[in-house]
Amino acid sequence: MHSTEFLAGLYRTMYTIRVFETRCVKLYRQGAIRGYLHPYFGQEAIAAGVCAALRPQDYIVSTHRGHGHCIARGGDLKRMVAEITGRQAGCCKGRGGSMHIADLETGNLGANGIVGAGVPIGVGAAMGAWIRGEDRVAAVFTSDGAANNGVFAEGLNLAASLRLPFILILENNQYAVSTPIEQSTAEPELFRRGLGYGVLSERIDGNDVLAVYRKTAEAVRACTQGSGPVLIEAVTYRQGGHHVNDPGQYMPKERLEYYRSRDPLRIAKEILLARVGANEEALARIEAEVDREMDEAVDFALHSPEPSVEAFLAEAAAY
Repeated sequence: MHSTEFLAGLYRTMYTIRVFETRCVKLYRQGAIRGYLHPYFGQEAIAAGVCAALRPQDYIVSTHRGHGHCIARGGDLKRMVAEITGRQAGCCKGRGGSMHIADLETGNLGANGIVGAGVPIGVGAAMGAWIRGEDRVAAVFTSDGAANNGVFAEGLNLAASLRLPFILILENNQYAVSTPIEQSTAEPELFRRGLGYGVLSERIDGNDVLAVYRKTAEAVRACTQGSGPVLIEAVTYRQGGHHVNDPGQYMPKERLEYYRSRDPLRIAKEILLARVGANEEALARIEAEVDREMDEAVDFALHSPEPSVEAFLAEAAAY
């Protein structure tokens, strides 16, 4: 039985991700964010559950839809908003932006805009830990679209052949941009791909944060005991289009409504209220605290200076 404090922490992480994405969409509409923005709406339970099961020394590798991963791994909200709005105070000095956010202090090796590219990065991190004899696990977030990329197979095969401490979190939100999973593969149960490489592979409900946490904790134990790698397919659904300007009109309304009825925050709140006796007032206090922290983060970012050209050129010259 998990404690009220632990479950409340999971809910706080998920609510923080939801508020962060909501505010970033608003900032984007106001012109404060340049480039693309890919919200994590509907997938919050995966980031929260995975990162709660990881240890401080473990790595994560993210995707272009990576704000939730960074937050769940302990990223600072002020530095994150500053990064996404292109400010010097950002965790990458404002030069990475939304799709390339990283935070080495928390073991977040970074997001990138190339679909599937996190797999070989994570395998490399796991191999490095294995060679050095370090007690580390590399957990990589990837997507259903990335499962059709060649590096997915190559990376998983290498990790399996060397029994690396590597966990592949396949966030199956059922769309690669606008292409539904049923039209991109003859076998939509993507965890089966790992079985062909001799990888322990399972499919779980990605909207249930406890299911995600428990399965990831099992995967961490397997990796630390030399039984890795592990592939976890977490089935979820995007609560909107591929990016902030995509209306998602190709998504069937009845399917979208079904998954909204199974919103991961709603499920987490129900667990708190029903299983451990938390009350609405306690949850309201958590939400109020997060809202206040988000206000402070936005204010900090918008009052921070943009990177100077001179500083950029000076650092480039140093290399």
